[in-house]
Amino acid sequence: MTFEQLNLKKEDKIAVLTIAREKKLNALDSATIQELHQAFSALDADKEVRAIVLTGQGQKAFVAGADIAEFSSFNQQQGEALSRSGHEKLFAFVENLSTPVIAAINGYALGGGLELALSCHMRMASENAKMGLPEVTLGLIPGYGGTRRLGQIIGKGRTHQMVASGQMISAEKALQWGLVNEVYSQEELISKATELAMKIASNAPIAVSHSIKAINAQYSNSVASFETEIQLFGACFATNDFKEGTSAFLEKRKPDFKGD
Repeated sequence: MTFEQLNLKKEDKIAVLTIAREKKLNALDSATIQELHQAFSALDADKEVRAIVLTGQGQKAFVAGADIAEFSSFNQQQGEALSRSGHEKLFAFVENLSTPVIAAINGYALGGGLELALSCHMRMASENAKMGLPEVTLGLIPGYGGTRRLGQIIGKGRTHQMVASGQMISAEKALQWGLVNEVYSQEELISKATELAMKIASNAPIAVSHSIKAINAQYSNSVASFETEIQLFGACFATNDFKEGTSAFLEKRKPDFKGD
């Protein structure tokens, strides 16, 4: 497999998949989402691959969010379609993959980046990692399952805090809240994630796949269960605050929200 936006390395039943858009802080655009779908689909079908480590290129970011310029002019219907497509191609797809996926969060994981990490079955972070869902600063809400998955992991009150404030939390706080499983130095992160992947790969692959399905069943994260988030995400695209928030971001200024 060859990709323009990704790097893939396979060795000893482990695949390390790296989002390779370092100059864009590995932001998710439609092309990257499509390539990730193709990569995960192929790796899940590869019987030689028993665990996947997902990370971002460089030392600054895992994924610093979505590519805002790509959807800043979208209307409500286009916003809903964006969210629904993302669920199907990547976020719900990864969550329900039969091969376990470990997110190695090596820096910023913001917006869609954190939502991608939340879709993975396990999360490890580097000490310099920062995590957040800052969509409200753009006049939006998380649209790729963040409101639901984050709440299941860290609880309702903390999710309200992170989403409504849009503030980032440190790797230490993320560990304290149970958002990540482990925190390591930047230099150790990939080797530690690979070490866990190798431990998983040594176990019975059918049993591991069944364990993913059984655990996911307890939380019922079907695409249909995210319908409220999808519709409200789309509704944000019909507001003047969305236009102001995305314009301010692209113009590198502070937004002036009016609440309409």
